[in-house]
Amino acid sequence: MLGERLPERLAPLASRFGVRAYYGDIHNHCDISYGHGSLEQALRRARRQLDFVSVTGHAYWPDMPVDDPSVEHIVDFHVKGFAKLDRLWGAHFETLAEADEPGVFTVFPGYEIHSFAHGDYTIVYRDIAGQELIKADTPSELHARLRAAYGDAVFAFPHHIGYRLGARGVNWDSVIEDLSPVMEIISMHGCSETSVMDRPFLHSMGPSDGQSTARHGLNRGLRFGFLGNTDHHSGYPGSYGHGRSAVYAAENSRSALWDGIHRRRTNALTGDASHLFFSIGDTMQGGSVTAGGPTTLELEAVGGGAIDYIDLVRNGDVVGRITPDLQRSPIDAGNSALETLLVLELGWGARGKFHDWQGSLELIGGDILSVEPRLRGSEVVSPLEGGGDAKDDNAVRLSGNRIDFTIRSIGNPNNTTASMQAIAARIRIRPDAGVRLVVDGQTFEVSTGRLLQGALSGNLGPIDSPAFRLHPLPRPHQWQWRGQMAIEPLRKGDWIYARMRQANGQWNWASPIFCE
Repeated sequence: MLGERLPERLAPLASRFGVRAYYGDIHNHCDISYGHGSLEQALRRARRQLDFVSVTGHAYWPDMPVDDPSVEHIVDFHVKGFAKLDRLWGAHFETLAEADEPGVFTVFPGYEIHSFAHGDYTIVYRDIAGQELIKADTPSELHARLRAAYGDAVFAFPHHIGYRLGARGVNWDSVIEDLSPVMEIISMHGCSETSVMDRPFLHSMGPSDGQSTARHGLNRGLRFGFLGNTDHHSGYPGSYGHGRSAVYAAENSRSALWDGIHRRRTNALTGDASHLFFSIGDTMQGGSVTAGGPTTLELEAVGGGAIDYIDLVRNGDVVGRITPDLQRSPIDAGNSALETLLVLELGWGARGKFHDWQGSLELIGGDILSVEPRLRGSEVVSPLEGGGDAKDDNAVRLSGNRIDFTIRSIGNPNNTTASMQAIAARIRIRPDAGVRLVVDGQTFEVSTGRLLQGALSGNLGPIDSPAFRLHPLPRPHQWQWRGQMAIEPLRKGDWIYARMRQANGQWNWASPIFCE
C-alpha cells in the first residue's frame, strides 16, 4: 500500500477495538523446494503488495504413493523438491532476515507437509531463528514435537481443505485446535467455504467435497478462523485474485500479528485489500460470547470496488443479506469532495504474448490518497509445466497526484481466465476533476464525470493490441457500508460469520464469532 492506509474515519468500528487490517500471504512457493522463481524475488514481490509473508517450502509426504507407477513422475519431483529444501533450509533464514523490516514488512519462516490421511498442513514459525525442519506423520505427532521444541512460537494450519478425505483434504477427526487456530479456505485451488461457490476446485487433484468444507467443520463444533493464501508456485506471494489473509492487529509487528492469528482475528480474501469487520457487544470477530448475550451485531465494510452484497452466515445458513445499493449507509459520505476508487487495468492483446507498459496515471482536480498494486504472477504450478520464472522489473510509484508504473502484462490465455495487471487508488475528487493516462507515448484523458457513468477502455493499436480499462467510479454508498443488524440470541454451540462479495467478483470472509 502506497500513501495513506485506510484511515480511522473509514474504519470506526475496528478503530474502537484498537485494530486495523494488515494483509499477507503465508502459504506460497518458490524454487527453494519445487516451484519457480528465487526466494529473493518472491520476497521483493511480496513487499510490493503485502504487509507480511511466509514463503513455504515443500518438506515431507509420509504416505506418498511411491509404489504406483502411474504417478511416478509426480513422486519424482516431490522427492527432489524435499531434498532441495533439506539442503537450503538452514541458509534460507539469512535471506528471510534481510527482507524483514520491523514495523513495515514482517517475514515468517514456514514449510509444508502433505498427507492423504490427514490433509496438507502449512507450518509457520513466529521468529526467524534457524528453527528445525520438523517432520511428522500425523497432526498429533506434529503438535507434540512442535510444542516440545518451540512452545507457542509455532502453529500449523490445514490448507485446500475442500478436497475429499483421503485425497489431501482435511481430516476433521485429527484436527487439533491448539495446533490450528486458523484454516485456509481460499487459494488458487478454489474456495472451501461451502459446497457450491463461484471459485470451484479445478486442479488435477479433483473437486471439493461437502464434508471437507469450512461450514461442515464449524458445524462439527470445531473453532477456527479463516485464512486466504495464494498457494502460488511461481515465486509470487500475494498474486492478485489467488488469495490472501487479513490479520486485525494493533500494529505490524511480529508479536501483534501472531496474537491476532491465534485470537482468530483474521479474514480470508481473494484479491482486493478490502475491509470487513464485525462485532457482537464487546466481542470482535474470532472471539467467543456467552449464550443469551447481545442481540445486535455491528458491521462495517470498505470494498476494493462496488460491493455486491454482504451476508451473515449462522450455523451454515444465510440469515441476513445487505445490498448497499438498496440499503444505503456509507461510513463517510463526504461533503463537497467525492471520495471514490479509481482502478486501472492493463493487459489483453494476443494470446501468448506479453507487453511491457511504461506510463503514468495522473489525477487532475483532486487528491490521490492511497495506491494498491494488484499484480499477478504466472499460473505455472507443477515443475513439469514449464521452466523458471522470468526476471520481474514491475514497479508502481506514487508521487503527489501521479502514479508512475512499469508493468509487464500477458495476454489472457483463454476467454475465462484473467491475467490483467491492475492499480487501484482511493481518491478524492472535485466536480471538475479529470484523469490523464500516459502509456507508451500515447495520452488518454477522461473526466471523472464520464467515469461515474461507466468504464472507459482503449487499445494501444489495432485489434488484438494491448488494451487498458479504467473502471467506473463507485459512489460512497456503493463501496462502503456501516450499520447494525438484529440477530436471534446465540445459543451454546452457535457460530456466525460475515462474508462480502464485490461486483468485480472478489470476496472477503470474516472469521466467526462463537457461542460458548
